[in-house]
Amino acid sequence: MTTTRTNQTQENQVTTGATVWLTGLPSAGKTTIAYELAGRLRAEGHLVEVLDGDEIREFISAGLGFSREDRHTNVQRIGFLAELLARNGVKALVPVIAPYADSREAVRKRHQEGGAAYIEVHVATPVEVCSVRDVKGLYAKQAAGELSGLTGVDDPYEQPETPDLRIESQHQTVQESAAAVHALLTERGLA
Repeated sequence: MTTTRTNQTQENQVTTGATVWLTGLPSAGKTTIAYELAGRLRAEGHLVEVLDGDEIREFISAGLGFSREDRHTNVQRIGFLAELLARNGVKALVPVIAPYADSREAVRKRHQEGGAAYIEVHVATPVEVCSVRDVKGLYAKQAAGELSGLTGVDDPYEQPETPDLRIESQHQTVQESAAAVHALLTERGLA
C-alpha cells in the first residue's frame, strides 16, 4: 500500500526546473508575489523553493555588507543555489533586489551555461509606492537619517532593460501578479 501511494505521489510531481528571479525595489512586492506563485505551483505538483533574500543574507551570506562588491557576491551565491535547484527539477523563486544589471546578467549566463531555464521578472513598483508600503520600515529609517544606502533612494537600482516580464504591482492584486508569472511559465512549457 505504501509503495502505491509513493508511486502516485511521484507521478503527480512535475520535475521541470526553472529559476524565476523577481527583482525590484524594497517593498515592491517581490516576496509576496513569490509566495503566492509558490502556492499555486505546489498545488499543481511542482517542486518549489522560495529563496528569500532576507533569509539568504541571514544563513548563507551572513557577514556580507551592502557595498557593491558584497551585493554582487550575495547575488552570485543566490544565483548558484537557484541554478543548482533548477537543474534538479525545482522551481526556484528568487525575490531579491539584486540592484546591479551586471550581477543579474552573470546569474542568467550561469543558468544558460548549465542548461537551466531562467526567467527575469521586474516588479516595477515605483519608489513612491514602495515608500508608502514600507514593509520593513526602511524608507522611514532612511528619511529619519537612521539608514543610508537604501536601494532606489540613496543607492542605485539599475532597472532591467529587457526582463522576460515586467509587473507593475501597484495596478493589480497579488493574485493577478502571480497569475502573470504563471502564464509566462506556462507559455514557456515550465508550468
